[in-house]
Amino acid sequence: MSDSSPLPPVRLHPEAELARDALSTPLLARAARLARWAGEDTRVDAGGGLVEEQLPAAAAHLGLTGDEAAAHASEAWRVAVDTGLVEIVDEEEGTVATGEDLALLSGSPQDVLGVWLTALETALADASVPDLDDLVDAMSAEDGGGQIDFASLDWDPEAEQEFLDGVLGNLYLLTVGEDGPGEGPVPLPALAASMIVPSDMGEPTNDVLEQVSDAMMRLDDQFRILEPVGIVEYQPVDEALMADADEEPAAVVDETDVSRYGMVRLTPLGLYGLRSRLLEAGIAAPAVGDLADKGADALLDGTSAFPPAAAQAETEQWLDRREPLAAARELLAAARGSDAGAPLRRLRCQQALSLVGVVAEQALREVLDDPELGGLARVWLVERGFEDVPAPSEDMVFWLTVDTIAAQLAAEGNSEELQGLVEGLAQQHGGFFAAAWKVDHPATADVLEAMGRLHPDKKVAKEARKAAFKARSQQGG
Repeated sequence: MSDSSPLPPVRLHPEAELARDALSTPLLARAARLARWAGEDTRVDAGGGLVEEQLPAAAAHLGLTGDEAAAHASEAWRVAVDTGLVEIVDEEEGTVATGEDLALLSGSPQDVLGVWLTALETALADASVPDLDDLVDAMSAEDGGGQIDFASLDWDPEAEQEFLDGVLGNLYLLTVGEDGPGEGPVPLPALAASMIVPSDMGEPTNDVLEQVSDAMMRLDDQFRILEPVGIVEYQPVDEALMADADEEPAAVVDETDVSRYGMVRLTPLGLYGLRSRLLEAGIAAPAVGDLADKGADALLDGTSAFPPAAAQAETEQWLDRREPLAAARELLAAARGSDAGAPLRRLRCQQALSLVGVVAEQALREVLDDPELGGLARVWLVERGFEDVPAPSEDMVFWLTVDTIAAQLAAEGNSEELQGLVEGLAQQHGGFFAAAWKVDHPATADVLEAMGRLHPDKKVAKEARKAAFKARSQQGG
């Protein structure tokens, strides 16, 4: 996940709903049950884990059976200790007591989610560790069996954590981005490839494909560990696909079915958790609704980098808290300006006013004579069928045209839609460039240069570049 481009805003579920989800996650629910189960006879080892002879009783209390029962009980106990649901009273004797933080699970949604976030950190740390049997085999004999020989494991703890953080960051971006699957599942091969395959690589080499396959297997193990904490819903890799090539498969394997290679999606709780971690790391991770209680200037500036649907959702929440006519006036006032961000603010203002509806008429009529807002106001009023709208001057038309293209450039860059707009303008107005370079707008030269880049006709593009040069000379003078 790139740190250079802003993240799209995430749409979070209400905290009360997320808190209920957190309490029902298998890992936190088990940790809470063990915290209430623990008593005077409960003993822990030097690391705070339940002593081995008490694991069967803990597993039975949780209703766990099978080969993994003791391991799951041990994991739940570790979460109980890490989250403060259990407190170690005497390390030497290994005695424990109920932790003060157990009461938080009956507290506010923020209290519950705070405990869950700590449990999430424990699960993420576990997911970054190789199989415990491998760790035991890698204990260095030179250190008396007390140290882990990371070299023999071919495992770098920091790199492994960075890899998992990167995967989760990409999954977050795919989920909140408007071009991704949204709340739908992501195929594991695609997620692994996003970490391994360079963006500029055409056909992946066999070596790269092997790295992707290895990454998939690591992720399969990691997502199995993370699912009980509620951050993801995970459909594991079909074990038939991992069968030994010399063995006869138990059933026919459809290798074209991508879902058999693993599917993962972030839960609403997972989105909340990853956003919290991003914020903790100092990364701007906006959420829809962040701007609802701020001024119109913050709304227009803040949504300038949002995708269209997210900008609309944010604006709708902002408008819901305000009287429509007063909101329209505030938006128009915030849209003024000659700075570089002003054209896009005016575009976002125009989009917001379309959500206000016809009750905004009076606010628009009040700015008809405003040099920066008059053109926008006329367009808005005419599009809604209002009468007695004064015709714009030629200067206003050209100024609004430059402002509109400058806003589109800021919002979308050199898009196909903008290229179509540029071609249409040049075709409809034969003397457009002869007049446009004189427009008293800070972005005139930049807009004309962009038109020169975008127009496919070399002759027209040359006219645009000449006009841009004149505009710059005028600005310089």
